[in-house]
Amino acid sequence: MYRKRKAANSANLAPWFPPHLQRNIYLSLLHLDPAEGKEKSPAVPESVLRAALLRRAVEDIRRIIEIRSAKQACSTLLQRGSIGDDLWQRFLRAEKEMEEELRDVVMEANALAPNWGQTIFQSANEIAAGTMFQNRLKEIQAQTDVEKEWWEKRRASIQSEFMKELDIPTTTVGKSSDDDAVLVESANGSIRNKKGKK
Repeated sequence: MYRKRKAANSANLAPWFPPHLQRNIYLSLLHLDPAEGKEKSPAVPESVLRAALLRRAVEDIRRIIEIRSAKQACSTLLQRGSIGDDLWQRFLRAEKEMEEELRDVVMEANALAPNWGQTIFQSANEIAAGTMFQNRLKEIQAQTDVEKEWWEKRRASIQSEFMKELDIPTTTVGKSSDDDAVLVESANGSIRNKKGKK
């Protein structure tokens, strides 16, 4: 009874990830049926299926990275009692679903092209890394305009401060002859004032 209730509760938990759009697209392309009233629709080209499967693998890579980075934190929080068992169960279920998803992608890749299952995730990882790099580059370039504007304002304010300093009239105080005095130590150790030559 306890196990049934626990399994039912586990099934009712919200999924860790949103629906897998890339998997749904691939499966839709794979099982594309002809429209009603038509005898036969053209088959989906194999290159389109391969591209869809590769996109699915790229999304799987992103999800794997997310799971691996969250696992240690979730485990620590569970040990401290900061999160409940339901969240941990959601996480474990997501991890298991990803393992099944990876196996499914490898089988689909091998069905499309022999031995492609061995290299599809390497290609997907390279695509995912390139996409992450491009996104980061776009973020930096978006910040560039804001920072450039800030530096222009800062430079203008510094320049105006310097100009103000230059515009301040310098008041010259008449120099007395004491300003030109030089202290010289004599042979007997006493200090004498000598006037400087003009």
